[in-house]
Amino acid sequence: MVTATTAATVIVAFSLLVTTYFVVWNLAQIAMCPVAALFLWRHQQRHSQRARALVDRLVAPPLVSIVVPAYNEELTIVDSVRALLALEYESREIVVVNDGSSDGTLAALRDAFQLAPAPVAFAQPIETAAICGMYRSLAEPGLVVVDKINGGCKADAANAGINAASGTLVLIIDADTVLEADALSRAVIPFLDDPATVAVGGNIAIINGCRVERGRIAAVELPSSWLAAFQTIEYMRAFLLFRLACASVNGVVLISGAFGLFRRDAVIAVGGYDRTAIGEDMDLTIRLQAHFRRRGEPVRIEFDPNPLGWTQAPEDWRSLRSQRCRWRRGLLQVLWRHRRLIGNVRFGILGIGVLPYVLVFDGLGAPLEIGGYAITGGAAALGLVNWQYARVLLLVSVLLSMAVTFVAVLLSDVATRRYMRGRDLVPLLETIVLEHCGYRQVNSWWACVGTVQALSGKGGWGTMKRRSFE
Repeated sequence: MVTATTAATVIVAFSLLVTTYFVVWNLAQIAMCPVAALFLWRHQQRHSQRARALVDRLVAPPLVSIVVPAYNEELTIVDSVRALLALEYESREIVVVNDGSSDGTLAALRDAFQLAPAPVAFAQPIETAAICGMYRSLAEPGLVVVDKINGGCKADAANAGINAASGTLVLIIDADTVLEADALSRAVIPFLDDPATVAVGGNIAIINGCRVERGRIAAVELPSSWLAAFQTIEYMRAFLLFRLACASVNGVVLISGAFGLFRRDAVIAVGGYDRTAIGEDMDLTIRLQAHFRRRGEPVRIEFDPNPLGWTQAPEDWRSLRSQRCRWRRGLLQVLWRHRRLIGNVRFGILGIGVLPYVLVFDGLGAPLEIGGYAITGGAAALGLVNWQYARVLLLVSVLLSMAVTFVAVLLSDVATRRYMRGRDLVPLLETIVLEHCGYRQVNSWWACVGTVQALSGKGGWGTMKRRSFE
């Protein structure tokens, strides 16, 4: 028979385990800060304005095919394409893939850019759903639209765009992503510096609250919606600590689907995006790393800390929940599919450092956090542990997490110089504090829901509500 004393001892031990776990996690992220800062400094030295200007003056810069998978993007697709047409990098084509949209996506493109039918005349090394037609713009010669049957996922549409691409490099973005004018000039530099480079990811910022004029960011402002503001902080933390630390040791495992520049032949060599993958962007990144490392060939996947793209964050709880549950299912699926790489010294830092970290901290963090709240809080309510003890545990975890977030925001502004103005500093600090008062806990709960969905085999993307740019 379990006595109250034994139960209290077990609960206290579990609480200490959870607290130690999160202290180590946050300390690990704090330890990444000087690594990230050093990477930022070195990156700014190499990728100066002069270096980007030299790229623009190359006699034969690499042709970049910008692939835009679009499914029911009627509200934003025209603005997104106009933003791409406004890029400073001239050696590019735009391939919009209308993935069987049920709204007016294709009609909006036809009206805005004077599309005319063209023959489907390109090889299709990657299998996709059937192509219905192809269009070229009479107004913009560099614009191609591929119309296809819906393949059930973004990966299928991206593969169709890769097949249709003419460039040696392919940029995969979301249809609601607005790129910086110099995004391509920045992103192609690693390919010119090192022939072993197969992919470059970019920092992604939140466009909510910003003013978009003629396809460019005219004014950067914090979102008026608290939900979007919390995600602004999240993106800064996600993109400017762990990914910079990974990039510094050539161990990047995630090129975001919102901005990923790839060597086309490398993507085709690994079979393109996996149409059965939920986290298709992370899956492709790891397969690229593993493919070349397995063959003993040099490989480099770079990350640019500058905000190369701006994307919409969901501003309603239903869409956000759907997104976060999908992200969780995608993470767990990728870790399971590539489980043989974890701890495998053959794959270098990828196998013995990065993937174990992702498994232990990203994979286990949410269930431990929710379990810690539930068990410690319930035990305190039943009198099995002291309330003061429970409050101390919570305070330690929250303060460390807030410190990590603040450093990430500071590093983000060093890279972007966007928000650290007088009128933005106080709202940013408020957002950092308030994010830890319910929002992060809700996200952890959704991660647990996503875990259950993954174990039950749930798939699909779920609903995502779009809105036009401001």
